[in-house]
Amino acid sequence: MLELGESEGDESLLAELSRELERVESDVHALEQKSLLSGEYDRLGAIVSIHPGAGGTESQDWAEMLFRMYSRWAERHGYPTSLLDLQPGDEAGIKDATIEVAGEFAYGYLKSESGVHRLVRISPYDANQRRHTSFASVFVYPMVDDTITVTIVPQDLRVDTFRASGAGGQHVNKTESAVRITHVPTGIVVQSQAERSQHRNRDLAMRILKARLFLYYQEQERKKTEKLTAGKKDIDFGSQIRSYVLHPYTMVNDHRTETKVGDVYAVLDGQLDEFTDAFLKRKDTP
Repeated sequence: MLELGESEGDESLLAELSRELERVESDVHALEQKSLLSGEYDRLGAIVSIHPGAGGTESQDWAEMLFRMYSRWAERHGYPTSLLDLQPGDEAGIKDATIEVAGEFAYGYLKSESGVHRLVRISPYDANQRRHTSFASVFVYPMVDDTITVTIVPQDLRVDTFRASGAGGQHVNKTESAVRITHVPTGIVVQSQAERSQHRNRDLAMRILKARLFLYYQEQERKKTEKLTAGKKDIDFGSQIRSYVLHPYTMVNDHRTETKVGDVYAVLDGQLDEFTDAFLKRKDTP
């Protein structure tokens, strides 16, 4: 009996030591990540814009998959999200989507997602079950907060309103609630149709505009346009930062860090930490 008690005590102690080791490793990993998030704007929230490439329904469906992936990533990490703009596809998927991911360091983590994302799969929209390659672009902006001033002269803005449309051309409502804002000096165009209220959509569009103008002015001031816009590539072959292959094998490959993950469906469900960690550890990370 004594030996049994000692054995049980040893197992209990080992289990407690194992749990403590896991907690220490988790704390060390968190501290390491925070040390890597040392960029000037890494602490800010993020605005994520997703745009399908050429290819109609295929690419629009892929854009919607990415939209869900980032939404799930935010949910997993406890970051609140707000839909700023969403344009449904004609048959499926989305034509454009912009979401705000609030919370400390959201931009620091998500900035690694800027670029072209490539999907290879057997198309669910092809009756002949052929393999298709689809592209979508993602660009991540820091969310401008009260500590950052972006001067916008009202006379520089052209504001247009239009009816927000849903899938199949159906109107979300019968009034011109959607808002498009053009910043004439820079040519930057943003829009929002996520809300039924025109006033609310204008506020959301202005939030997107401030974030985009902030990066634009940073690019001009620091004369690093080529480096900061390196993620804005053509949405086509050879320009992707990451490939997601569902057929003939399953693999996600980040071409910048050569990080590979076999569980594609876990990645598409928001498990992106392996990719963000590898990106942050690169010596040339901005």
